[in-house]
Amino acid sequence: MSELHDNVVPHEKVRSLRDSIRKVRVAEMERTDVVVSLQESEKARLELLSEELIDVFKEVPEDDDQFAFQIVPGTQPRLWIDMTSHVLMGRDRHSYRFVKETRLGRMVLLETADIDDMADCITEYIAERIIEKERALEADWMLNRIRQQDVPTGKRLDQLKQENAGRAVAAKRNKARDFFILICGLLLGTVIGAAGLVALALYANPFAG
Repeated sequence: MSELHDNVVPHEKVRSLRDSIRKVRVAEMERTDVVVSLQESEKARLELLSEELIDVFKEVPEDDDQFAFQIVPGTQPRLWIDMTSHVLMGRDRHSYRFVKETRLGRMVLLETADIDDMADCITEYIAERIIEKERALEADWMLNRIRQQDVPTGKRLDQLKQENAGRAVAAKRNKARDFFILICGLLLGTVIGAAGLVALALYANPFAG
């Protein structure tokens, strides 16, 4: 009977063992960067961020193809937002770094370990890009409308052609008329000059006749 009593593990010791196991597992999870490869750890953190943004991604218009919303694995996994911006993990492997590639180089839009702050920043960025695209499309529409108003079509184009043809004919007529007037002027000048010479000759020698 005493041997059986000795083999019974006290309930408090069992609970203490479970607590120890739980602590060990938590510690292992916190040391993921050591136990698991760094790439998988970074990818997992980016997946958490992507899950926070999944509702935002769904609200983007289907015809808006400027966004990517894709995690690309590699030596340094990245969550691409569009063609020029993406999220990667910082040097400490815990903070998120939101960067944008520009003509002047890489620009860090936000770096934080708070996943909510990063999700809010990305949401605002997406909203700004959508508004910029809408403004660009509206500007293109206005330019096309102005061009359509400036460019004559159909009946108006025929009228312009007829008007141009009429102007060309009138110009030819005016040119011919001016040439005729010039010839007449020259002939009249010649006749007047000849008459003047005859009159002068008669005046100089009145008995010549």
